[in-house]
Amino acid sequence: MNLQAQIEQLYGREAKEFSDEYFRAFDELKAALNEGRVRAAEPDPTSPTGWRVNTWVKKGILLGFRIGRIVEMPPPRAALSPSPQTQIAGEDSGATTQFRDKHTFPLKQIPGDQNIRVVPGGSAIRDGCYIGKGVVCMPPMYVNVGAYVDDGTMIDSHALVGSCAQVGKRVHISAAAQIGGVLEPIGAMPVIIEDDVLVGGNCGVYEGTIVGKEAVLAAGTILTGSTPVYDLVRDAVYRRKDDIPLMIPPGAVVVPGARAFTKGRGKELRISLYTPVIIKYRDEKTDQAVRLEELLR
Repeated sequence: MNLQAQIEQLYGREAKEFSDEYFRAFDELKAALNEGRVRAAEPDPTSPTGWRVNTWVKKGILLGFRIGRIVEMPPPRAALSPSPQTQIAGEDSGATTQFRDKHTFPLKQIPGDQNIRVVPGGSAIRDGCYIGKGVVCMPPMYVNVGAYVDDGTMIDSHALVGSCAQVGKRVHISAAAQIGGVLEPIGAMPVIIEDDVLVGGNCGVYEGTIVGKEAVLAAGTILTGSTPVYDLVRDAVYRRKDDIPLMIPPGAVVVPGARAFTKGRGKELRISLYTPVIIKYRDEKTDQAVRLEELLR
């Protein structure tokens, strides 16, 4: 039985006790996620969105939560205190830092040959996600299980890459940006950030939004399934429709905007609603402004 079929079968069982069969299957799935051999969603040219959700992978992750037991996960003191002169917060008062989580989801072990930088200072990367070559992680940041972060991407301070989110090559996720995650419902599309996208500071991308290649999200831009995006260049409006998520065209430059109420009490009170606006498409000037500095790597 292949891994997908095994995960599907185990997920469908109503068991209260879990044999080694469960843990072997989950460990195999987690290893494949860590190495990028399987993904919660992957490119699919035949799909209307260009992407396909692998529901069995999400089932496998949820299975890991089901079979996991809560254990204490203290941080390695040697890693926190590289020299006798460095004190751990609270150490002098006898206090200890304590973390508790499912034993099936410890911290990810970062391979030494991938040129990945995880700068000291409170970041966490959960086991069962893929971190590509040359990724830079600035503290504090967090990558959740099932996420896929491709080569050369930078995840800046206070940024989140949520569960099962898919992030392409050479993406810059700026400080305090939130890339939403989704495990349930099983068939829901996770957030997709394609290659060479700039996600500005304090941006939020949620509810399965797909951001096309080389798009730029200006600081403070929020993208959700319920908020339409107005394209002033192509005179179009983009929104989620049925099973098709909100899709930002490749190369679009999106900024926060507002649209006024045109009738009713909202018009009388001169109220406006937030809406993202595409004001241009990427050009040489934009490229120079958002280029990742290779010297930082």
